Amino acid sequence: MADREQIVEHEKQVSPLSNREIGEADDRSSPSAKIVHEAIRLEGTEELERPTSSVGWSGLAAGLTMGCSMVAQGILLAALPASPWADLVASFGYSTGFLFVTMGRQQLFTETTLTVVLPVLHKTHGGSDVARYWAVVFAANIVGTLLFAAAATIPQLFRPEWVQAFTDFGLKAVEPGFLGVLIKGVFAGWLIALMVWLLPAASSARFLVIVAVTWLIGAAKFSHVIAGSVETAFAAMQGAISWSDYLVRFLIPALIGNSIGGVVFVALLNHAQVKAEI
Repeated sequence: MADREQIVEHEKQVSPLSNREIGEADDRSSPSAKIVHEAIRLEGTEELERPTSSVGWSGLAAGLTMGCSMVAQGILLAALPASPWADLVASFGYSTGFLFVTMGRQQLFTETTLTVVLPVLHKTHGGSDVARYWAVVFAANIVGTLLFAAAATIPQLFRPEWVQAFTDFGLKAVEPGFLGVLIKGVFAGWLIALMVWLLPAASSARFLVIVAVTWLIGAAKFSHVIAGSVETAFAAMQGAISWSDYLVRFLIPALIGNSIGGVVFVALLNHAQVKAEI
């Protein structure tokens, strides 16, 4: 911020514009990469210093809320005619859970692959702090997804065509196999962490940023470990897949892929672009 203020003061001395016009130009300019980086680092620091119980409850709420993605996407898909574009439209329903989680400030594991890594890169916190945080958030997220999936199996709660859509989501999620899910998970982890990087500069466009990024994940059938956990757990509870499929063919490879995508492609690369400046 100090550098930005110095630049503004310098411009006031050499620019033909008035001080008011220079101030307006500064307000309309996009935040620099350093400012975005610092905003996310501060958020990560705050999260790492929260009590474990607070993080756990927030993670549980996020896991439950992510079930809304499965429900909204399933309802849309079941209502649309069989056509090549139906899945593209239904993927907007996939964004629902992410919108609720992100706007509600609940803790989703894939978002934390960026936020809590930056304090470690700045050496204000250690790897053990991140390991504790990730373990609590991930475990709470998964418990939340299992609870939601179990609730969704209650007879007569959803229409039969919706239940069939939910089950199909789970079947398609494990279809690529271990390596395929892992690779798809890398892309999903990268996009979610990229979304987190974009949000500080998005201002009133936060809604559109979240929808755009998560729609792409849903439409491209990338593997998101938490959203997919709801779908695959539901399919396992319906007997469409085995619990070993849930664990080995989806949960583990998606977890690995999301972690790689978030940490390597966003946290480390975006830190590298500002490291020399800060």
